[in-house]
Amino acid sequence: MTTSPITSRLLGIGWCVLVPFAAVAVYLGLGTVAVRLIGEPIAATAVLGMLVVVLVGSVRIQRPRWLAHAPGPRPRPEIPRFGSTVVGCAVLAFLAGQSLALWIYVTVGSAGFDASNQTRHAAGALATLLLTLVAAPAGEEFLFRGLIYPLLRKRVSILVSTLVTAVVFGLVHGNAVQFASTLPLAVLLALVYEHTRVLWPCVLLHLGFNLAAALVPAQALGALANSVSAVFLCLAFAGCALGLYRRVAGGTAPGAVQGAGGESVMQ
Repeated sequence: MTTSPITSRLLGIGWCVLVPFAAVAVYLGLGTVAVRLIGEPIAATAVLGMLVVVLVGSVRIQRPRWLAHAPGPRPRPEIPRFGSTVVGCAVLAFLAGQSLALWIYVTVGSAGFDASNQTRHAAGALATLLLTLVAAPAGEEFLFRGLIYPLLRKRVSILVSTLVTAVVFGLVHGNAVQFASTLPLAVLLALVYEHTRVLWPCVLLHLGFNLAAALVPAQALGALANSVSAVFLCLAFAGCALGLYRRVAGGTAPGAVQGAGGESVMQ
């Protein structure tokens, strides 16, 4: 039976609400249990990240059809050429996110960001590094790009899936400063996943972003903490992301997605 355009749109909206809400609710529920059992928030979050990798990774290996969607991924030989564009977008994503976040922090402050920093300092350098460079990049990529994004793509477009995933990813960080700093990164990571359909490039980009944020001192970025720089860099990144989106969305013809055992899953 054919679904009317209005009904189809309403189903798509409902799907965009249900999938992120359910996934994040389970994630936060597991996080609450982990904090109660371990007692230390940073260590608990690191354990939670590894648990997400195991759970989502198991689904992706054992039930690939559940997360498959059309069109299929690009041929492998095309990925290196795509990678050079991604590197440039990643630099812009970092600068745009940092500039916007610094401007927000300088202008209005952020109690949530201050509290997050205090928690990290209290946990110690080792636990913070484990979270920043291992658990967070892997766990968050498996949750957002490995689970939420492909589930959204089963029913809605690349653009909608990218924007919904990016906004939810930013909101999960819990404060306006980190929301602003991670939003460009989340857009880029969704487009990279759409193109490659594997998670390791997303994990590496996320790790590089976190490493740059940890190593580049705030003083070095102080000149970017103003509205002019923030707007200019965000527009520059938006232009780069738009070009990347057109390349991802326009360069792959719709078709079959390979499921388990080599059979094709028609969308």
